[in-house]
Amino acid sequence: MSVKLKYDVVIAVPVLNEAGVIEGVVQNLLDSSADLQSCVVVVADGGSRDGTTDIVRNRFGDNDRVKLIHNPAKLQSAGVNLCVQEFAHPQGVLIRCDAHSDYQPDFITRLLTTLNDTGADSVVVPMDSVGFSCLQKAVAWVSDTPLGSGGAAHRGGHVKGFVDHGHHAAFKVASFMHAGGYDPTFSHNEDGEFDNRLRARGGRIYMDSDIRLNYFPRDSLIKLFRQYFNYGCGRSRTVRRHPGSIRLRQMAVPLHLILLLTSLALLPVSGVFGLWPLTYLFVLTIYSLMITAKRKSACGLLAGPAAFAMHTGWALGFFYGFVAIREHRWKPEEVAAPVVTESLS
Repeated sequence: MSVKLKYDVVIAVPVLNEAGVIEGVVQNLLDSSADLQSCVVVVADGGSRDGTTDIVRNRFGDNDRVKLIHNPAKLQSAGVNLCVQEFAHPQGVLIRCDAHSDYQPDFITRLLTTLNDTGADSVVVPMDSVGFSCLQKAVAWVSDTPLGSGGAAHRGGHVKGFVDHGHHAAFKVASFMHAGGYDPTFSHNEDGEFDNRLRARGGRIYMDSDIRLNYFPRDSLIKLFRQYFNYGCGRSRTVRRHPGSIRLRQMAVPLHLILLLTSLALLPVSGVFGLWPLTYLFVLTIYSLMITAKRKSACGLLAGPAAFAMHTGWALGFFYGFVAIREHRWKPEEVAAPVVTESLS
């Protein structure tokens, strides 16, 4: 039986139907890690039907620094776990990357430096949203404002220091495994859920705002709504599993939706109930106009509709998760469920 080589640095890229971007992302990561001796980029494919795996094989099939594995569970959480189990040295480093992002040329090496210098178990970074289409630009602009992200430090922020949560970038493999890895049943918010377990077991998370990545938002309101609906579902699981993790800014969104729907339902009774819907419409309009003026682009007028899709999707997903998805409170003795790997290369 052959023994697979374990690498000091594993760059995990979980994907599903990313034919349009996968070649550029993998090449980007290869370039940014070219000076590392024991490093591999692992593409964990969840069953793509658009030719993603063919592109990886044809473009990088003869490159020993690129591996392709099948992720039967399809979910990103399970895909990252697979990468660690198949290729990571127990004393190595895991880098998590996303196909919808663009990385600085020194992204990998700077993460390794920060991980070493701070003694952290995990390094997280801010995301700067950028867009190409008019709607993408509007989503990007509003995402990095309090109206879009609620002031989250990892959404275009400049926080530097130890934090509770952020956009996942690097981990010590030993710490990742000690915390149980990602829960492979989480389709969204697996990062937030993991951070709760990591901290509960003594792990420390460092936010380095000098290391940034560009994130490309969804290019339609329907896709944006669906994305935030899933975010809300995932968050509803996390707050039940870790009750102390809920933040006021996150509760503001579902509470707002309750107030909005209640006000609209009672509007025939009295015009006073129109105050909250009108106030919300006013805020969305003002933000749209402010962003339009600041960016000097009519695309900013779509910021309001984008924010509405984000708010409504997240809140509905949050409520749906409570009703449709059973969850239990996490206990320190629990670990993530084991998964089976399957190699394609």
